[in-house]
Amino acid sequence: MYLHVSVFLFRSDIFFMQNSIRIGIAGYGNLGRGVETAIQKNPDLQLVGIFSRRDPATVSPCFAETQVYAMDSLSDFQDKIDVLILCGGSKDDLPQQGPILASQFNTVDSFDTHARIPEYFAAVDAPALANKKTAMISIGWDPGMFSINRLFGEALLPDGETYTFWGKGLSQGHSDAIRRVDGVKAGVQYTIPSTDAIEKVRSGSRPTLTTKEKHQRECYVVLAEGADAKAVEQTIVTMPDYFADYNTTVNFIDEETLKKDHQKMPHGGFVIRSGNTSNEQNQVIEFSLKLDSNPEFTASVLVAYARACYRLNQMQQYGAKTAFDVAPALLSMKSPEQLRKELL
Repeated sequence: MYLHVSVFLFRSDIFFMQNSIRIGIAGYGNLGRGVETAIQKNPDLQLVGIFSRRDPATVSPCFAETQVYAMDSLSDFQDKIDVLILCGGSKDDLPQQGPILASQFNTVDSFDTHARIPEYFAAVDAPALANKKTAMISIGWDPGMFSINRLFGEALLPDGETYTFWGKGLSQGHSDAIRRVDGVKAGVQYTIPSTDAIEKVRSGSRPTLTTKEKHQRECYVVLAEGADAKAVEQTIVTMPDYFADYNTTVNFIDEETLKKDHQKMPHGGFVIRSGNTSNEQNQVIEFSLKLDSNPEFTASVLVAYARACYRLNQMQQYGAKTAFDVAPALLSMKSPEQLRKELL
């Protein structure tokens, strides 16, 4: 590992004087649209096209020049795409697609079911290694940016406690999980942090907080015709990894209300590390995000890590990787010389 990193730093011309990195988008919902938009702001990246399970003729991209192809045609593009960004959901899409596509492409995804990350890592790692591909998993802001800050907090303040708060905001992964419940026509989920819990943590008192004491989850659901509301509610509130450990409220609304009141996608949150460097000195580290658009910000993170994914593959760093495995300089379109001059 150290040899490869030193090669990158010494031979920076190999990685920073290249042609554009060619990007594909697999899946075109809110996250896919965000990736398409983010690529426009990164001049070293080139969008090859969107790959959708829908009929390409029915897909309307954000930009007229964007090409749209059938998902089934992806195998024809193995030599035309440097990194494929997977924009499917974590509940069903990525567990199925991730291992298959990691055998054919360098990939980046936003798998965000925290409890299943080790299992998913292993499933993607084997095919990527076998085919000399690099697969960045669980990239975004949590997991992703928040994960890195949890690591920093633990490393810098080993005598301490870490607390993560999400929201208030609309969770894409949890909303996707709701929409896949039988009897649900449409729906969204909001994560709401406890302000009292946040203030206790900021005080440096290191409180012991249960999952239910830190957050609550509010769901707004449009039922399919003939669906049993009680059965739908019970399925949601008992769903493992998503709702079972939280105080979850399910509100049934009509489609018009959903369109009128629940179309924006804000989110954010805090990672707070409270610890002591000596018995007398208490230190608090806090990282926060306030996002107007959860999918657009997540997409921006995915795009930056697509650049790093390509570079890691060029360095023969194959297999599954997470945000922990990426040196910050690999994310930037700037050269190491520029970074040392401008940001240190």
